Amino acid sequence: MAIKQELISELQKRRDAALAGGGKDKMKKRHAEGRLGARERVELLFDKESFSEYGMHVNHACHMPGFPGKFMPGDGVVTGTGSVDGRLVAIYSQDFTVGGGALGHMQARKICDIMDIASETGIPVVAINDSGGARIQEGIHSLSGYGQVFYQNVAASGVVPQIAIIAGPCAGGAAYSPALMDFIIQTRTHSSMFICGPEVIKAATGQVAPIEQFGTAEAHAAVSGNIHFIAEDDRHAISLTRQLLGFLPLNNLQDPPHYIPEAIVLDRDEGMNELVPDDPKYSFDVYQVIERLLDPGQWLEVQREFARNIVIGFGRINGMVVGIVANQPACKAGCLDIDSSDKAARFIRFCNAFNVPLVNLVDVPGFMPGLAQERGGIIRHGAKMLFAYAAATVPKITVIMRKAYGGAYLAMCSKDMGADFIFAWPCAEIAVMGAESAARIIYKKEIEEAEDHESKEAELVRSYREQFATPYQAASRDMITDVIEPAETRTRVAQALRISLTKRVTRPAKKHGLIPL
Repeated sequence: MAIKQELISELQKRRDAALAGGGKDKMKKRHAEGRLGARERVELLFDKESFSEYGMHVNHACHMPGFPGKFMPGDGVVTGTGSVDGRLVAIYSQDFTVGGGALGHMQARKICDIMDIASETGIPVVAINDSGGARIQEGIHSLSGYGQVFYQNVAASGVVPQIAIIAGPCAGGAAYSPALMDFIIQTRTHSSMFICGPEVIKAATGQVAPIEQFGTAEAHAAVSGNIHFIAEDDRHAISLTRQLLGFLPLNNLQDPPHYIPEAIVLDRDEGMNELVPDDPKYSFDVYQVIERLLDPGQWLEVQREFARNIVIGFGRINGMVVGIVANQPACKAGCLDIDSSDKAARFIRFCNAFNVPLVNLVDVPGFMPGLAQERGGIIRHGAKMLFAYAAATVPKITVIMRKAYGGAYLAMCSKDMGADFIFAWPCAEIAVMGAESAARIIYKKEIEEAEDHESKEAELVRSYREQFATPYQAASRDMITDVIEPAETRTRVAQALRISLTKRVTRPAKKHGLIPL
């Protein structure tokens, strides 16, 4: 016996209603604004015809007068799984055309269900946020829903990668779910993220605060540091997501997707020798080093606009996925400060959680001096980097390019902080402080008594540098693995990576360490 045709017709009718979302007119308006619908975003992320939807027939659970009869397809969110370049990924995509994408009890349940599936099966989660916030008609049930989602975010943290896309409004408590995830991508137009909007701020404080100052992608990328990538539009956001997923393992029990060749290329890169200025006082652009160190086209920078004195991102060296942490001498001389410490520490923690080896490029004169830094808690923030590196058990390879002074030398992953391999260029200086400052302190009397103060000071600076600050001094005390030419850097780092990919470290049993937040 065959299933009755009317049952099949009813099923198709309900499917069509769910697929229509908020209707053709609302979709037409979105397209006119250059925006995609919730389902279009999902289809764009996944490989063709790989998406499997869950919870299509879920409807809202509101019992307020005047609201129960309203049909809300999928309760304003599309959830399911699919493949990205053949690798499974879970997703939820809020649909602004359905009740403004507002979160209610059933939408929260759908989101929690898909996150449960992701955590239990070990696949990444992508969340596309486009919502007017909590569904007021459901009262405390919507607040409860947010709490359930936050709890799932924390439960999945460090288990599977979590990526949030802010493609529309994301206000109030809704902003905390993406904040609890690993990476946030925000579109440059048609999106905003904040806890309190301009009206609330003015009512509460009297301050006039245009949304451009705190809620846009530019403000979050450059000032607050809340987001990691700016996307020009929906399509660019999806493209960035696919690119990011390409560097990440599916879960914390897997290695990232290395493409390791049978043999490591041992060619020298003579151009690397030309990058460093003769005068150590001159800055240089660390991006030039990164470009020559990584495989062509294999670089995805994270938080490019924030704390630009340190550079972080994902890349490949001879096919092996790495996380790069690099001082940028071209910005603030490469000093570590409050923001750069936070930026680096969070990235280090992510790489460690998901088995991504760390390559550290060092040219750091110290922590940023100044009253604002001290009062702002530079001690506490700098300690985050120390904690992150010391706690990390992934392969850690450090290249000291030029300056490595004081506590900042340790904070950039010295041997004492657990680095597995440390290479230093011949021009490197490793010391408690710069040779000029040290010489002035140690030889103050000799300089003052000299007839020619400047010549005597220059002589003593050279003497101090030769005796105490060259890489050979550190090498003689087994503080570095080898002194190498810049031209050898890519080869030596690749060899070290290949050896250390099988590294396994067991730490003492404990619930968790207490990072100085």
